[in-house]
Amino acid sequence: MEITISIIVLGAIGLIAAVLLYLAAKKFYVYEDPKIGEIEEILPGANCGGCGLSGCHAFAVECANATTMEGLNCAGIDDAGMKKIADIVGLTPVETEKRVAIIKCSASCENRDPQNHYDGVRSCAIEAALYQGESDCIYGCLGCGDCVKACPFGAMTINTGDALPKVDREKCTGCGKCVEACPRGLCELVPAHHDRPIVWVACANKDRGPIAMKECGVACIGCTKCRKVCPVQAPEIVSFLAHIDQSKCTSCGECVKACPRHSIVSSSI
Repeated sequence: MEITISIIVLGAIGLIAAVLLYLAAKKFYVYEDPKIGEIEEILPGANCGGCGLSGCHAFAVECANATTMEGLNCAGIDDAGMKKIADIVGLTPVETEKRVAIIKCSASCENRDPQNHYDGVRSCAIEAALYQGESDCIYGCLGCGDCVKACPFGAMTINTGDALPKVDREKCTGCGKCVEACPRGLCELVPAHHDRPIVWVACANKDRGPIAMKECGVACIGCTKCRKVCPVQAPEIVSFLAHIDQSKCTSCGECVKACPRHSIVSSSI
């Protein structure tokens, strides 16, 4: 008899709790547009923040509530993916320019002269905060791979031969996480063209020519030869350092050939 009563009491408590939970779920239910879930299935789920929002769910919500696709772009998917999202929300897709990361340093081991050895936590942010680095150049890559760790798409690796980061531009989505991670601002996002290579100055040294030459074998010295041979005046010289204006550059390659320091490089997608 006692066992029967216990079973009845426990069953009643369970039933009451179930009813209360059901009523609470109904009371506090928040409706979510089913289109949000459909959009999230298309997104990569990396939560990289390249869209300017906190993550993929926030981007899906923004798309579902949008009245235009202008300004909405996920760095992790291509135009075909964005078209699918536009079709889900019934809007016209907006084509966006693909951007990829470049590294503004090409100082391989043979081009830089180590003056000391860093023995500590392998982090560019920590090393940059503690001292100038292992070589005389205070602008170059520290080689600890903060950019590699920050990349949510596995598009960056550290080349063990020269301790410099390399970008797989097929995987790179232009999310900008590497730009945020580099304490020396050596990562830059530039437009990607499938029909022509990207041309850029792989150097960030702002010291005067004679000093820069002593610090690195491929340091830009601001000699202006690149600008003189460029038919569209894409190279700009600021603080003894050349920089390619990507909006002008036609990838003719004249600056690459003219650079006496081999500081200007080009690479295809």
